[in-house]
Amino acid sequence: MIEDCRLVNLPKFVDLRGNLSFVEGGIHIPFDFKRVYYLYGLAKGATRAGHGHRNLKQFMIALAGSFTVEIDDGERVKVFKLDRPDVGLLIPPMMWRDLNSFSEGAVCMVLASDVYDEADYFRDRAQFINAVKIQANISEGSFSKSSEFKSEI
Repeated sequence: MIEDCRLVNLPKFVDLRGNLSFVEGGIHIPFDFKRVYYLYGLAKGATRAGHGHRNLKQFMIALAGSFTVEIDDGERVKVFKLDRPDVGLLIPPMMWRDLNSFSEGAVCMVLASDVYDEADYFRDRAQFINAVKIQANISEGSFSKSSEFKSEI
């Protein structure tokens, strides 16, 4: 559900030398991360992501500059602007995401719950929407009700 996408304030320590923020898996975010990657040197007008994940959880932070994250759960779209290194966006599985409106010098860091696995990706939006509909039918119980049967002994 799109409500599960949310901004998370991270610890921030400020002194005369500068600021320090950090993320601890299982403490600040509800998963331990196994992979960290970052986007940088982004061309003006660039769009990134354009995919969804079946199982992967992510936490996204603008380490420098700013950018927009459009999250789509197959029914609704929510837009987040990331522009502070002490605030991150929690993205659960089964969310389509598009990143755009990168400022000059923007750096996007992503903490991922698992290592890279191409099989976890939805690269085609129509396949993503279909998977969302199937998942909704399963969670509403329409498949389990129709498959019930009585066994006679």
